[in-house]
Amino acid sequence: MTLDGIKRDLRARRDLTALYARALGKWLLLATAAGISCGLVGTAFHMAVESVTELRGEYPRLLYGLPLAGLAIVGLYKLLGTEGQGTNDIFDQVHKGGSVSLLLVPAIFLGTVLTHLCGGSAGREGAALQMGGSLGYRVGRLFGFDERDLRIATTTGMAAFFTALFGTPLAAAVFSIAVVSVDSFYHAAFFPALIGALEAYGISRALGVAPTAFAVAAPEPAAGLLVRAGILAALCGLLSVVLCGTIRLAERQLHKRIPNPWLRAFAGGCAVILLTWLCGSTDYNGAGMEVIAAAVEQGAVRPEAFLLKILFTAVTLGAGFKGGEVVPSFFVGAAFGCAMGPVLGLPAGFAAALGLASVFCGATNCPLASIALAIELFGSGGLLYYALACCVSYVLSGYGGLYSSQTILHSKLKGRYINVHTNDGPVETGVPAEPKEALSLFPKFPPPPPRETGRLTW
Repeated sequence: MTLDGIKRDLRARRDLTALYARALGKWLLLATAAGISCGLVGTAFHMAVESVTELRGEYPRLLYGLPLAGLAIVGLYKLLGTEGQGTNDIFDQVHKGGSVSLLLVPAIFLGTVLTHLCGGSAGREGAALQMGGSLGYRVGRLFGFDERDLRIATTTGMAAFFTALFGTPLAAAVFSIAVVSVDSFYHAAFFPALIGALEAYGISRALGVAPTAFAVAAPEPAAGLLVRAGILAALCGLLSVVLCGTIRLAERQLHKRIPNPWLRAFAGGCAVILLTWLCGSTDYNGAGMEVIAAAVEQGAVRPEAFLLKILFTAVTLGAGFKGGEVVPSFFVGAAFGCAMGPVLGLPAGFAAALGLASVFCGATNCPLASIALAIELFGSGGLLYYALACCVSYVLSGYGGLYSSQTILHSKLKGRYINVHTNDGPVETGVPAEPKEALSLFPKFPPPPPRETGRLTW
């Protein structure tokens, strides 16, 4: 090589080094801003939900205010102009671009707090994804990011806020990227998502929020136990179909039979009160973290608990109350695993942990995120069991899920491209899907990238 050629090569390497250094700085800036903002708001939200849950425990008659809370939620969403917006809108922003309303933050914050205050059966992650996505999007807009980078900013906010609530940074980072488009893990988003999640984790810990974790004794891997764990996971995969289908059915029927949102929310609140009275227990109101802990750590739960939680959650969310479906899926999985584990010859507490991870995986179609979640919640001792359970549940859960805007790009049964939304119905017909644009962070067949010149587009 000539001297001029060596100089050109050195200049090119210098330009590329500068390009990647600026890109690293951009993602660090995004992760820091999103991690701090989502960490602070997420911690405040966590404390608010915990406080109203304790208050409801001290004053059980707050349950009778649930119909009025439903009316307040409907009025709040109408006042803020966020009626009809939810987690699926956040997914659509990541898919297609577009704006995310900042008013979604106070709407879902207050709506979820009211739901938990009065005993609606809901979780918290719907609020985490919506508030985190909205805050992350606004941070990206503040920095002048282009449309594609705004999508990464949205997922970074989702990861940071999820971590502030559950204290699971790795699972949150993987989940926020993988849940939008199954089979399309956009690795460029992993760095800012993980850094933002770690920063939010540090803020929540500094402010006194303990991470969610359970003491679980996992048995040593053995062929017989692995087979039994696989059977339990298969049942949990089918149960996740029942969970998601019941929630969708309740929402469709309530909207069809009671089209007025004010009447629907009031009637739904009355229905939850009646169900609570018939059951004679408040175990199924709120998120139900106490029942989850009892199932996993003590191996104690009522056999019918998982069915009752599905019913309570379907009525609550179908009527228009706010929160999320992930913690209820934790409850359903843990309760079912705890009840079925001894039947299959598995320790009840460990089977509850397997059930939690399996139902979560089947409901969200995110096996890697589910494995990471299991490790962060229960420790790495049962890694092989959790991995097996999530794989089995993922395959048997079909193409349904909690989020209708989620896309599944490839068949679960055959190596072919399908690109369908969850809940679109059966797709395994043996006929290849019609070519269409992949709704993901990048197109299915991207053109060759332009030569790196050292210029960085924000």
